[in-house]
Amino acid sequence: MKLKVGLPKGSLQDSTLNLFKKAGYIISIGQRAYTPIFDDPELEGLLIRAQEMAHYVADGVLDVGLTGRDWILEQEAEVIEVADLAYAKQGLRPVKWVVAVPESSPFEKVEDLQGKRIATELVNVTRKFFESRNIDVHVEFSWGATEVKPPKLADAIVEVTETGSSLRANNLRIIEVVLESTTKLIANPSAWADAWKRQKIENIACLLKGALMAEEMVGLKMNASKINLSAILNILPALHTPTISNLRDPDWVAVEVIINEKVAREIIPDLRRAGAQGIVEYPLNKVIP
Repeated sequence: MKLKVGLPKGSLQDSTLNLFKKAGYIISIGQRAYTPIFDDPELEGLLIRAQEMAHYVADGVLDVGLTGRDWILEQEAEVIEVADLAYAKQGLRPVKWVVAVPESSPFEKVEDLQGKRIATELVNVTRKFFESRNIDVHVEFSWGATEVKPPKLADAIVEVTETGSSLRANNLRIIEVVLESTTKLIANPSAWADAWKRQKIENIACLLKGALMAEEMVGLKMNASKINLSAILNILPALHTPTISNLRDPDWVAVEVIINEKVAREIIPDLRRAGAQGIVEYPLNKVIP
């Protein structure tokens, strides 16, 4: 038996492959191939645009796949949301679909767009958003390069952004957030009901979440004299509590902890001043809480 896995082609592809690698899965993809090869013989895959993924998972063409919450809502797909994986093309943050207008336009709020033309790739979600606000607009599908359409081809756009830099580069400003979206691991309901497939999916979810958690974490280990141990422990935050091991010298111990990488850079000098020696920071592949 094999589990059919859909991987997102396009902007999420590289970050997804890197996440799977940290989770322990080696995936090979030819330059023009759409069938990734897993080093796990129980997995077979397809590369599919994230915009289409929920549809194919819902229909059973795929057992499981990765796509954004935005595209699940857009397609109104009946799938099982197995895990929330907060990563995107550029980092570990949700993306936002926003209403944006030209900097020079008179529009200050979405109500000002009454009767106007909106271009977007996220047509259904956008239409429902404006309907929920009782704003009558004309929503049309954009085939790409949506940022360049205002003001000649559209009065406003609904576009996805991580940092807002592309919108600013095209002299657009945000007047409203329509939706926040994160990447989801989704499953076909029939596959989820199958005991073997469900366990396989849950295993993948566990490892992917562990790999994602490890993205912002590091391991930190050091030696400390027992005289300075209390001061050092007061500095250290921990996922639970630090591991303390005896050394050959009875007056010294080894201390090891898992902490946020940004915290590590702040406290390492403090640890050194508190008496810690031989401080080593090391990367992690997975953190399973």
